[in-house]
Amino acid sequence: MVGHLGALGRDRGGNVLLIFGLGLPVLMGLTSAALEYGSLVKRRTELQRAADGGSIAGVNQFKLANTDDAAAIRAAIAMAQGQAQASTDRRPQVEAEVLGNHSSVKVTVRESVPLAFGKLLNVPQVELVVHSTAKLAGTTRLCLLALEPAAKKAFSAEQYARIAAPDCSIYSNSTSQESISAGEGAVVTALTTCSAGGYKGTSANFTPPPATECPTLKDPLVDRPAPSVGPCVVLDAAINVNTADSTKPVKITKGTYTLNPGTYCNGLEITDGATVTLRPGVYVVKNGPLIVKRRGSMAGENVGFYFTGDRGGLLFDKDSTVSLTAPRGGEMEGLLLFEERFVASSALPPEPDASSGATPPPPPEISQPVRQYRIISDNARTLLGTIYLPAGRLIVDSKKPVADQSAYTVVVARLVNLYEGPNLILNARYGSSDVPVPEGVGPSSADTVLSH
Repeated sequence: MVGHLGALGRDRGGNVLLIFGLGLPVLMGLTSAALEYGSLVKRRTELQRAADGGSIAGVNQFKLANTDDAAAIRAAIAMAQGQAQASTDRRPQVEAEVLGNHSSVKVTVRESVPLAFGKLLNVPQVELVVHSTAKLAGTTRLCLLALEPAAKKAFSAEQYARIAAPDCSIYSNSTSQESISAGEGAVVTALTTCSAGGYKGTSANFTPPPATECPTLKDPLVDRPAPSVGPCVVLDAAINVNTADSTKPVKITKGTYTLNPGTYCNGLEITDGATVTLRPGVYVVKNGPLIVKRRGSMAGENVGFYFTGDRGGLLFDKDSTVSLTAPRGGEMEGLLLFEERFVASSALPPEPDASSGATPPPPPEISQPVRQYRIISDNARTLLGTIYLPAGRLIVDSKKPVADQSAYTVVVARLVNLYEGPNLILNARYGSSDVPVPEGVGPSSADTVLSH
């Protein structure tokens, strides 16, 4: 009997099992704690990213257009909340404040996260707090503003459309819940994207996700005076095939020509392989559209187009070639396209050539009349300047990049709609061009400095 007891005492196998059994809960607890800690670190990183996005969006308000501290705070909170919202029912608390003389915005994001393991230690939750301050060193950049105040799709990118504005901001004034809309394969990339209402699309459509319920922006060019409208230009029959009929547009076919600034009544059409060079100045297109189609080509430096009359509009058809830079001075300084602010009724838009294969775009989401400006051209790569269409609808549905060779392009229009598969590039290299940027949009270099 004594021998058996001694053998049992010398048997260490049972002790190992006993030790393992006692230590197992500790090991499991440590593993759970490590996993929970990793989850907290990941969530804190997400909140920090949201705070950064909010502070940047807030401070950018001071340079997008005339604004105040309240508008900057609303934009900062909207952006941070949108990016911080988790898939759970938890709603992070976001605070924002303006620092300095409208030069900095500070965002604080707080979130209480429940702890499963913490209950054992009587610590049921932990509060994550992150801070971000964005400061403007210079100015920021507004490169697209949809002015429509209420309708759906004030700015939209449908089907496989792409718009790239990585160094500037996209903004929609519409308070509709679908103020900004993206189709399944569309991609919108910008420094910030902001909607006065909501947006339709997924995280795959937007980089970064749009901020919602942003304050509306005043039309930054509303005080810009219209250029003067003079008597109709009269061209001889060797240039204008419609010279004998004053009710028809100026129509230029075949050959190579140079045009002077002036008022082109009933529209201007460049077609059938005609190559037209524009001398510097302002070209008023009155009571008709500007059309370039059927291998027509139009190029001009230091030129601006002003559209007046209900029948105005524009069509750059698929096989056209267009290269334009805005005036460096004068009454249309910095403006590439400008239109009369009032339109009484919508005219039928100019029809693309049947060979282009272009389909009619969906009708606009508003009942008010608008002029239509449509770019289908696969060779409209230089559109340097500001496109200002306060009563117009800009449609881009080409198959190739548009404006990608421009130092900068700014769009301010009633509606901006992209269809099919265009790749609209809104560069913001203002310093590399001597074409001035109109006050209220752009401008020059900008750096945003972040601190946590």
